[in-house]
Amino acid sequence: MSNYLVAMEAAWLVRDVDKVDDAIGVAVSEAGKRLNQENMEYVEVEVGATGCPACGEPFDSAFIAADTALVGLALEMDVFNADGEEHASRIAKSEVGGALRDVPLSVVEVFETDADEDE
Repeated sequence: MSNYLVAMEAAWLVRDVDKVDDAIGVAVSEAGKRLNQENMEYVEVEVGATGCPACGEPFDSAFIAADTALVGLALEMDVFNADGEEHASRIAKSEVGGALRDVPLSVVEVFETDADEDE
């Protein structure tokens, strides 16, 4: 059994906004609030990054149209004593998905971590 860091992305919809920074703030705040209500303070929530199609430089994953924003959130969670990467992915997606109902969620990467790192 090993420990893993599971990185996920979520698509968060924010209504009635006209600035990207406001949309990002609302999305991160709402996601954090829903996770905290489920006692999941251990899940890290940040705005995601998208690569520019022209130059490849990353920029915040947020798009506004008609005063409605789609914000890509990056979520990270440590999973302990999983049987493998697939098992760690299922655990993380189940835990976070339960707290963030009706929010599209996908696993991006899974990293095995050292057991000594947590001690």
